[in-house]
Amino acid sequence: MARLFGTDGVRGVANVELTPELAFKLGYAAAKYFCREKNDIPKIIIGRDTRRSGQMLEAALAAGICSAGGNAHLLGVMPTPAVSFLTSKVKANAGVVISASHNPFEDNGIKFFSQTGHKLPDAVEDEIAAIVETPIDYSKAASGSSVGQIFYEDGLAEMYIKHILSTAYADLKGLKIVMDCSNGANSAIAPVILSSLGAEVMPIFNEPNGININNGCGSTHLEALQKKVVELGADVGIANDGDADRCLVVDENGEVLDGDQIMLICALELMRRNKLKDNMLVTTVMSNVGMHKAMKEMGGQTVKTAVGDRYVLEEMIKNGYNLGGEQSGHIIFSEYAKTGDGILTAVQLLCAMVTNNKPLSEMAGIMTKYPQILLNVRVKNKNGWEEKAAIQEVIKKYQEELGDNGQILVRASGTEPLIRIMAEGPKQQRLEEIAGLIADVVIKELA
Repeated sequence: MARLFGTDGVRGVANVELTPELAFKLGYAAAKYFCREKNDIPKIIIGRDTRRSGQMLEAALAAGICSAGGNAHLLGVMPTPAVSFLTSKVKANAGVVISASHNPFEDNGIKFFSQTGHKLPDAVEDEIAAIVETPIDYSKAASGSSVGQIFYEDGLAEMYIKHILSTAYADLKGLKIVMDCSNGANSAIAPVILSSLGAEVMPIFNEPNGININNGCGSTHLEALQKKVVELGADVGIANDGDADRCLVVDENGEVLDGDQIMLICALELMRRNKLKDNMLVTTVMSNVGMHKAMKEMGGQTVKTAVGDRYVLEEMIKNGYNLGGEQSGHIIFSEYAKTGDGILTAVQLLCAMVTNNKPLSEMAGIMTKYPQILLNVRVKNKNGWEEKAAIQEVIKKYQEELGDNGQILVRASGTEPLIRIMAEGPKQQRLEEIAGLIADVVIKELA
């Protein structure tokens, strides 16, 4: 049986796969789990993005929490990182976000944070899933005065805004910024933060209507932002995704900087200020070779984890590192946050720009971005591919050819019968040949 929780909570098409009934059960299970060893009434805060289905799922989730004797505190529209921050700040037993991040508006999701503001480990998610799958015995359920209540919270967004402002170490006065809010959870908050720091802010895609979240905008659709930055002569363009936990940027020439380039700029600035623990940047196996080489040349270090911001954070917590993230723009500044935070990342990058008094294109130029080729090979059975000697031999052969100037990453898709092949190096034509040759072997062995 497939796990209820995926890589980032429970996701599906709203009212088809992610139903109000499932949301009710998740709320009930969360209240039961997070107060299993205490006698107090569970306090669970709930934030959501701007999808039309968000209010429906919020109502069902809150009802489930109340049915289990917990109190649901509704924050309304709120970025994922704000819910993470506020969960520990207001001493809630847990936090919940209703969002499907960068997915189309028809989808939605439910993910939980512990009372510390961290995402839940797999084992805890599995315990909550087990409660969801157990029929509710209403003869033993809360009743009378033990039924929970719903509270509507006002003013908590201001607490989060003040927190982000406190992390800035430079005045942004003089900067002209285009802010793409993705018609999502940061539509009201991000422009306020940037303008409060002195920047001239031109927000775009900041008028959510329930169905336009991520629609041709945000961190996965940067074309409109690129055009607007050049058109307005802005210094930089910032893009968040629907729930605002990731950030990508556009320089003054309309060129895109991905998460690797943003992390490198911020890491080097922290090193300059003697604030990067062990001069170490935590990355994933998908990060560009050019970033690793640039970091090494500047006296820094990198360490790789599996793909996923939870694995980045695990490595950071284990060794006390304070900066890490993914190429996709999920970047964690652990001194200030316990999850990726799109507007926090933007503020740190903009402060680095101002402090160094350099345009973003010049700062990005310190890294040579090596070409990457990605191939998805459909197979009959992806299981056990690692044990195929022919596949391992061809990977080893071409990794040796690329040496320190490239990398090959082969992995099975978590959700589809696919083997994903990534080849990276200095010459795109040769990478295409290498990826194709590896794909041929994969097809022969697994098709």
